[in-house]
Amino acid sequence: MIAAARQLPFEHMPCIAHSVHRAVTVSLTNSPFDSALAKCRRVVGHFKHSPANQAELEQQQVAHHQKKESLAQEVSTRWNSTLEMIKRVQRNTVPLRDALALHTTNVAMPTAAELEKLKKLEAVLEHCRYVSELLGGEKFVSCSAVLPALCHLSRVMEVTEDDPAYMIKFKETFAADMEGRKEKTNIAWLKVASALDPRFKDLKCLNKADRAEVWGLIRALLQEMERERPAQPDQVEPEPPTKKPTLMLAHESSSDEEEDSVEQCLERYKAEPLAGMDHCPQEWWSTHEGAHSEMARLARKYLAAPATSVPSERLFSVSGHVVQKKRASLLSENVNRLVCLSSWLKAKKL
Repeated sequence: MIAAARQLPFEHMPCIAHSVHRAVTVSLTNSPFDSALAKCRRVVGHFKHSPANQAELEQQQVAHHQKKESLAQEVSTRWNSTLEMIKRVQRNTVPLRDALALHTTNVAMPTAAELEKLKKLEAVLEHCRYVSELLGGEKFVSCSAVLPALCHLSRVMEVTEDDPAYMIKFKETFAADMEGRKEKTNIAWLKVASALDPRFKDLKCLNKADRAEVWGLIRALLQEMERERPAQPDQVEPEPPTKKPTLMLAHESSSDEEEDSVEQCLERYKAEPLAGMDHCPQEWWSTHEGAHSEMARLARKYLAAPATSVPSERLFSVSGHVVQKKRASLLSENVNRLVCLSSWLKAKKL
């Protein structure tokens, strides 16, 4: 598949959400959080694998005036599952302790110091969850938000004077791993996408030197588009009326055929005010396409690229529920119809 992709006339864009997930996994391996996370896994397994234990936990939740909820199992391949496990254990600390005290068991709750560790880890992982969910959407533009999102993560992972030693180690490991993965990312594509998004065209997520480089790259792309534009066939002009001065005709013809230069296109777009964070860049380009026709062609190309493989994986998951061992003889067109029907029904419920 990789060899075939190299032969295609497309640029590769790795899944950014996968990169964030892998960086979290690497940072938690052999980390100071191992003991606390191991205790959480044993507590979750104790209640998840026994309906009787789960019922006792629900009784304790009701007794402490808390909402009934099951614990979340950590799965290595499931994004943000570690965060969800920590959050639910933190929310149900008292009910869990009371439920475990009802029987003699070797399952122990994390200590107060370990719970404090997990609370600090939860605060950092919450930012990773936000970034992965933001970039994994399929109903909005995500490619242009990659660099601002990574810039946000880098600020979150900066070491401060108040950080304990275990958080310093986690942040440094995460930052180093993400930096290594960032080198394998198609940074040039992401920079152009951010510049073509009216929300991020100030490029504050980049250094000042890099900003000039990005606009230079866009300038080169516009010039290439101008060279590749097919020549318009010569049109036979009708004979001008004899009563109309020839000088006036020449003036009108030259003004109609005059086109903005590439530099004027760039300056006109850069002069536009920034769009708000809640604005849709697609709607913005739809409204301003007439004033920035050449830039709109670039935006249509670069903003269409998804930041992650999450949308396609969702389709594979839906297809996996449709095509099963007992339904392995479905025709391909019927599979397509069933997948579309499933998507339409889900959208109707929302």
